[in-house]
This record gives sequence, structure tokens and C-alpha cells, in this order.
Amino acid sequence: MPAPAATTLGALRESGVTTEPVKAEIRRNLLCRLRAGETAFPGIVGFDDTVVPQLERALLAGHDVVLLGERGQGKTRLIRTLVGLLDEWMPVVAGCEINDDPYAPVCARCVALASSTGDDLPVSWRHRSQRYGEKLATPDTSVGDLVGDVDPIKVAEGRTLGDPETIHFGLVPRTHRGIFSINELPDLAERIQVALLNVLEERDIQVRGYALRLPLDLLLVASANPEDYTNRGRIITPLKDRFGAEVRTHYPLRLEDELTMIRQEAVLPDDAVVPDHIVECVARFTRLVREAPQVDARSGVSARFAIAATETVVASAVRRAALSGETTPVARVVDLPSVVASSRGKVEFDQLEEGREAEILGHLLRRAVSETFRARLAGADLSGLVAKFNDGGTVETGELVGADELLRRIGPVTGLAALLTRAGVSDGDETTGQAAAVLELALEGLHLAKKLAKDELPGRSVYGG
Repeated sequence: MPAPAATTLGALRESGVTTEPVKAEIRRNLLCRLRAGETAFPGIVGFDDTVVPQLERALLAGHDVVLLGERGQGKTRLIRTLVGLLDEWMPVVAGCEINDDPYAPVCARCVALASSTGDDLPVSWRHRSQRYGEKLATPDTSVGDLVGDVDPIKVAEGRTLGDPETIHFGLVPRTHRGIFSINELPDLAERIQVALLNVLEERDIQVRGYALRLPLDLLLVASANPEDYTNRGRIITPLKDRFGAEVRTHYPLRLEDELTMIRQEAVLPDDAVVPDHIVECVARFTRLVREAPQVDARSGVSARFAIAATETVVASAVRRAALSGETTPVARVVDLPSVVASSRGKVEFDQLEEGREAEILGHLLRRAVSETFRARLAGADLSGLVAKFNDGGTVETGELVGADELLRRIGPVTGLAALLTRAGVSDGDETTGQAAAVLELALEGLHLAKKLAKDELPGRSVYGG
């Protein structure tokens, strides 16, 4: 929607527009979403029954919030969706650095301007996307970055040092009447965290020796990793006490949520096909890595692990298509081992497992494929495929063997249509690439079930014999 037309305080009054505190604004819009049955946090997967209700209660209570959870659980993504709970447009005093309310300005400049102009006070409109501020709490963050400092340029222009207009406001006051987020709060030095105490409780800021009271209106949301409380840093006790709510996040609890998240977030080529069973293999692999005793549970396994793994698998299929002349790249089981090498740096292993990282990941990947095979093809009639190997026959596949070539090597398979249906291939989507992908899953599943021999060579595998 375009911004409203009012450009002065008088026109704003005539239009009937009113203002309210930002937390009341968020509460009003959240209640409207809830009553309409709409999601308040679009794009957030797996939190519907756990995190979302806690966060909704915190916002309705008007609390500042700290989100606590391991890396890659979507904390920052969740915080950024809060912008959608703000009104689309908000009136501000034109030219104000801190988005002053035209009805009740608080900074020295706007108070003086309102006193001299009255109803002619100039008004502009701020879109909700401009009412969100974010700061990564790096060790070099200063009080001046967050709260503000004296601007030597303004002093040099002739203003006296005690003049409030010589202040250069930091990120927090510049987000006045909006939402401010601090990511990785424990990484913020403790002496810097102290500067936020007044922001959270008294709702004002202190800049050096200035006699300045600037009542701020904002929602403060922070994120933190649990281990940061004891390892890299900590949130000081007075600051933790001032947050109204602590919300604990988690990784997807259900396989279906993991699959939805991968499909939603992975950036894949438009011309590539990723069968459902391949995405399921990656999702199961990710969950097994998280649960593995050899992996440091405190560090966690980020959702980015599954996303990057899926993108790597598809890249392997695209490479094969380019080298073998395939028209449409289709991801297959033979592409899955490529994620082992590319994913090692995303997982923190126990020190006792040093040197065995690739072996552990390879074992977990085979388990994931086996579980997917049982979930998709358990009980399916595979006799037509097994019959190909009854007389000692072999089939060689590999990361550069195209789908047409693989089907030629396997030959006709009785019951292939039923296998495609069991694997989740819809009617009308049966292509040579999909058929090759399902047959490769069946071959690997039979091998992992110890019903078919397999010889592994660099870049290729030979089933049967």
C-alpha cells in the first residue's frame, strides 16, 4: 500500500490517524492474526506446537525476549518475521534520526521544532521494513555503536559540548518505535551489556556525561547459544533478569518438518529434479548426525547442514548431466556420498574421534539410505530386480553414468511402475531419470539389507557378482 497523504501534524490529526506504543501495536496485530487463523511467523517450520506459542504469549504480555538455542535453529529468521506484526506505515517527524512521534516528540530537535511550527510540523512516513534494527554482538562492539556518542563534527560546527544535538545516536535509539535485535548476545562484552540495562527497564539511554533522558519505545529481542553462557561469554545476571521471557528453540522434531525446511530453503537449479526419496535420505542423515554420540551435542548440527547437503547432491547431478549429455539432471543415490567430504567442516566431533570423521559420516549416510529404503520400498515386490543377479550378473553405476545408460545396463524390470509409485513418483512424472533414481535406491537398499553384493571403486559401484 502507498504511504498515507498527510505531510503535516495538522493534516495527520484531520485524517484521524493515532499512534500507540510499539508493543501495543504488535499485540493488536498479533491478535488480529490469531483471530483470523493466519500464521504470525511465515516461513517458520517445526515450531508450531512448541516455540510459537511461547513467543506469542511473550509478545501479548509485552515482554522483551531472548531466544536460546543451538546454532542453525532459525532464531534470526524467527526474529525477522516479527516485522510483519508492525503496521505497514508509521508517521514520524520529518528528518528525525530516531523516528519521533509527531504527537509526542522526545528528542531536543523535534521538541523545539514542534514548539515553533505547531500544526505545521512536517511529517513523513516510515515503512515497517525500516523499523527493524539488528546488530551482531561482535567483541569490538562499543557503547557508542549501540547507544550513542558525542559527534565531534557537530561540536566543530560551533555547538556547545553540552548541547544534546551534538549527540550521534547509536543503533538502539535509531530503532525508537520499532524492533531491535541483538544476535549472539553473550559475545557482547559484559561492560557493554551494562549499557542495555536502562534500555530494558527504565526505557531510556545515557550518553557520557549528558543530562539526557530519552524515553525509548521499542521491542528488544536477543538470540544466544546455550553453551555461550559458560564458554565464550555469558549474559550478565541483571540483564537476563530484565528480559521478560526466555524462549528455547530446537531443531525440527519430526522428519516431515525437516523435509519441508529443506524444500523451502535449499536453492536449487530450476531444471534439476530432486526425487522425494533423495531429500528424505539427506533429512534422515542430518537427524542421525545430530543424534550420533561421536558428535558434540552442545555445538549442534545446524539446519544449514541439511540445506547445503541437498544443494551439493543436486550439484553432483548437474555435473553428471553436463558430462554425460543428459537433458534433465536428476539426483540419485550415487550423488549422496559427495556430501560426506563437503559436510565435515559443519560438524564438531568429539576429540576422541579425531581422524575418523569421514568414516563416521559415511556410516551414518548408509544408515540414512537404509532407513529410507525401508520406509519407501519395504514390502515391495523386488523379485523382478533381484532376478537380474540370480546368475551372477552385475550392474555398474557411478557418478558419471547417465540415467539412460544405467537403465540399459539393468534392462527391463518387472514391476518397475509399482516401484515408482511406492517411491513417491506421481503419475505422469515417470521419466528415465526418475526410474534410474528409484532403481538405484532399490539396489543400494538390497545391498544394505545384505541381499546383494556390492564392490565400491572410486567414483563407481558394481552391484551383484
